[in-house]
Amino acid sequence: MKGSLDHSVRIWDLRVNACQGILRLRGRPAVAYDQQGLVFAVAMEGGAVKLFDSRSYDKGPFDTFLVGGDTAEVCDIKFSNDGKSMLLTTTNNNVYVLDAYAGEKRCGFSLDSSQNTNIEATFTPDGQYVVSGSGDGSMHAWNINMKSEVACWNSNIGVPSCLKWAPRRVMLAAASTVLTFWIPDPAKLTDEHNARDADVLAKSEIHPQ
Repeated sequence: MKGSLDHSVRIWDLRVNACQGILRLRGRPAVAYDQQGLVFAVAMEGGAVKLFDSRSYDKGPFDTFLVGGDTAEVCDIKFSNDGKSMLLTTTNNNVYVLDAYAGEKRCGFSLDSSQNTNIEATFTPDGQYVVSGSGDGSMHAWNINMKSEVACWNSNIGVPSCLKWAPRRVMLAAASTVLTFWIPDPAKLTDEHNARDADVLAKSEIHPQ
């Protein structure tokens, strides 16, 4: 499934070449499936998030949320692994965590502006933290239950515009002009308190040739 600049959402089956479904919407949509593939979310301009049943999406959304107070275009949307939360990143560099069932805004964070580059935010695999790039080239981590920042890393790679967690390893990849891998630093995992803190990552880099 992908959102497009022509204001459509297109649904594809990898086993065939033709598009299997299309939705016409307002503005450029950002899309995401939940972890079970039963529900997908579409975020549009004006701060609207629509939820569709993937088995009967042609009947329209079964629920609609409004991210109050921010009408900027949503450039990225994700579900947490447990399906309980949604993560929205907007073009004006705000990050929001929503309750995936009720649509209530759990918390929100603002980042430094990044001209001509959309940043990306991501949940940690346990769904307890959010990590995001920022316009000043740094990366930030927040505890979504405490609603507070717990770490800031200076990446020195420009604006980290793409963040992905490894599916089976405690490793985060961040990409801009340089690809960096972040893994736990054993020197900082010395006690139970530090083990719970998000500020325990060390970095290695791959420079494109």
